[in-house]
Amino acid sequence: MTREQNKQMSARFHGFAQEGLDFLQQVRIENDKTWFDEHRFIYDRSLLAPFRALVEALAPVMLELDPLLETRPAIGKTLSRIHRDTRFSHDKTRYRSRMWLTFKRSAKNWTDAPVYFFEISPDTLRYGLGYYSASKATMDLFRHTLKQRPTQFLEVAECCRAPFELVGESYKRLLVKDLDPAISTWYHRKTFAVMVTDTGVEKLFDAGLVNLLADGFRQLEPLYQWLMKVETMKQIDPADL
Repeated sequence: MTREQNKQMSARFHGFAQEGLDFLQQVRIENDKTWFDEHRFIYDRSLLAPFRALVEALAPVMLELDPLLETRPAIGKTLSRIHRDTRFSHDKTRYRSRMWLTFKRSAKNWTDAPVYFFEISPDTLRYGLGYYSASKATMDLFRHTLKQRPTQFLEVAECCRAPFELVGESYKRLLVKDLDPAISTWYHRKTFAVMVTDTGVEKLFDAGLVNLLADGFRQLEPLYQWLMKVETMKQIDPADL
């Protein structure tokens, strides 16, 4: 990316404010509708507005990675809801104390494909590529690609170098023994994400956050493209795999 492109991206986003992080911290304590309604202007000003600006700034980069990604800066499209749906949850707290954005294909084209994400909480920021919604059938197809082309996948997995790390719950018992350990750590995940977890929240206050995320998302593109190939495999007769 050229210096001029970096300036154009940052110009649309000026950073978050400490006020927004303080709001999320207070939500953890209060979690009350009356309090939220009285302080909603802070949510709108110091969380929702900069998140929308961040999505708009990142949109050109994300569409280069995948022209079918949803990039509209709206809640339910790329932005999370701060109101929690408590109908089917044991946790009945009304509001979340974190907020995030995602870049994924629209519901019409997307089921459990990979998702680029960025999340903030009062003391942490996270970003990367998640496979959290991948069904067992999708993960089985992913494992199939690992067994079929392990060398090619390890070349792709080089994009997951620092500052990113592989996280996600693994099966307690190995599904397949005697795999190369470098393949096995991927093969035996129930779901996974490759992400950065950073407590340096001062990064949030700088317009350069746009470039940090853009560079990170670009770094992970080889893995994203591999996982999207798994999506295309869903349209193929299993007997042909």
